[in-house]
Order: sequence, then C-alpha cells, then structure tokens
Amino acid sequence: MRSPWKLLGVAWFFLAGACRAEDVIRVGYFPNLTHAVAMIGLERGFFANALGPQAAIEPKAFNAGPAEMEALFAGAIDLGYIGPGPAITGFVRSKGKALRVVSGAATGGASLIVRPDAGIERAADLSGKRLASPQIGNTQDVALRTYLREAGLGTSDRGGTVTVLPVANPDILTLLASKQIDGAWVPEPWASVLRLQAGGRELVDERTLWPDGKFPTTVVVVSTGFLAAHRPLVAAWLRGQNEAIAWLNENPTDAKRVVNEVIRRLTTRDIPSTVLDEAWGRLTFSSAVRVDAFDKMAKDAETLGYLPTTQVGGLFESDLEKGSPPSRSSP
Repeated sequence: MRSPWKLLGVAWFFLAGACRAEDVIRVGYFPNLTHAVAMIGLERGFFANALGPQAAIEPKAFNAGPAEMEALFAGAIDLGYIGPGPAITGFVRSKGKALRVVSGAATGGASLIVRPDAGIERAADLSGKRLASPQIGNTQDVALRTYLREAGLGTSDRGGTVTVLPVANPDILTLLASKQIDGAWVPEPWASVLRLQAGGRELVDERTLWPDGKFPTTVVVVSTGFLAAHRPLVAAWLRGQNEAIAWLNENPTDAKRVVNEVIRRLTTRDIPSTVLDEAWGRLTFSSAVRVDAFDKMAKDAETLGYLPTTQVGGLFESDLEKGSPPSRSSP
C-alpha cells in the first residue's frame, strides 16, 4: 500500500502538470483607447470566463508596436493586440513564420490634424510644412506618407518639400500647441486631444479614404508556435473577445469608465471626459477584419520602401470558430 506521502507526491505531480507554463497565455496590449477590447476583456473577466480552468492569463502592457512585436518574436508573449502595420511588418520580415492575424478588434479613429493658423486648406498646402507621425513605419506614418504621395508631394528625406517627423503622441500635442509643427497624423484619442486641447482642425478623417469608411486600427495576432500547440485556447480567447465586444457596445458609458480606469492605472493619467466621448465615437469595435485592407496597407508600405514585398498570403487564420472570420468584404 502506498504511503500518504507518496500519494501526495503523485497528486502534486498531476497538479503541477495542470499548471505548467504551457497553460499560461501571455497577452500584450497598449493602455490606449484603440485597445479598449483587450482592457474590457481582461478587467470584466470575459477572457478568464471563456478560458475557464484551461489557462491562466498574464497581461503585459506595451507602449509601442515594435516593442510588442519583439516580445512576440522572443516568445515573451503568445498573443497581442497591435496595429495592422506592425503585424504586416512582423509577418513579412519573418517570412511568414512568426505570427498569424486571428481577429480584428477596432476600426477607424485616425486623422490628419493641422493648426488652423498654418494656412492649410487642402493637400497642396502641405508643401513646405512640418508634420508629425507617431513612429517611422507605423500605421499612421504609412497613411500620412501615402496621402502625401497620392497628392503629388514628397517628403524631405527623399528630396520632397514636406518634413515628416517621428514624434511620440504626447509630444505631438506640445509641438502643435507651440507651433513647432504644422500638423500630425495620429490615432485616437490623440486626434481628439489635438482638436479639443490644442485648437487643431481636422484636414483628413482617414475613414473618408476607404471605400466603405472602415479600416483596421487594432488586430489580434498570435505566434505560430502557440497557435499550433494551443488552438483550443486561442479559439476560447476569441469567444471571450466576442462577449467583451458585445458588452462594450451595449454599455458604452460603463465601458468608457472601465477603459479610462485602466489607462489611469497604467499611465498615471486618464483621458478627459470630453476627449473620451469624442474619440470613442470615431472608433468601431468589432472582431471582423478585412483582408483586402491589409493588401492595400502592404502595398503602400512596399511603395514607401518599408517592406521588401507585398505578399501577405497566409497571414490570416480564419477557421477558429470565433464567429467573425477575416473577410474580403465589408464587415
């Protein structure tokens, strides 16, 4: 007959196996309004409820797409909420080996805001001006440079007449208010901050540049290794996300409060209510994601010299039974 200590040892062995590292899903996101779905899912327990006892969650907050993508490459996170630009770049530069896009999370919410006293009424007036984007090669930077190129304008780093500076979003506010830049292409809530707190004027709402007014802002990526080993966990996560989105859209007042509390906790500052209300109305939260939008974004990035190819075939994983698979038509 086995001793109680041996039986306890066997029980501990199986308990340790049930809690092994593979049963932890490490998730990256930004403390930003465009990642509201991630924050709602984590704070309200939608992800935890969907996963049940299958896995524990380790959330990790990041401040920029490249840092989150490096963490995914290094195996420090398994799943991440991120902009389409870094997702495309990560996929192409890893030759399709590093990640898959498994869902959308947010669309819309990006604008070109200009100083009202800068003499800018149309695209041609941007010649000779100093503009900013959050980071070279990020989603808004590609959008800005593509807009300039299609308007027949070049950037100063390539012999053109428009200066584009990479500036962190909080610093863009300071530079616009002090007239050191003439405008910026930024995501929400910063576009609303520039309008409401710095007196900026919207020259371009990016929604007007897309056929149906929808363009991806935040998507969900998963490392290929984690996806191969844990498809049921990823599917469960996405079911939880759909529940989080449904609650968020049905309870916008409570959702804004929860998101602002998380942002305050992680950044020590919250979003003023007027800015929050304005920015929230410019975003759409949905798990749907359009494949054709990624085709265009990849083409724009390649044209600008940011990517060696436009080939993004295989980027999307759409058979996880999440209810809103990637589509080539409007969601």
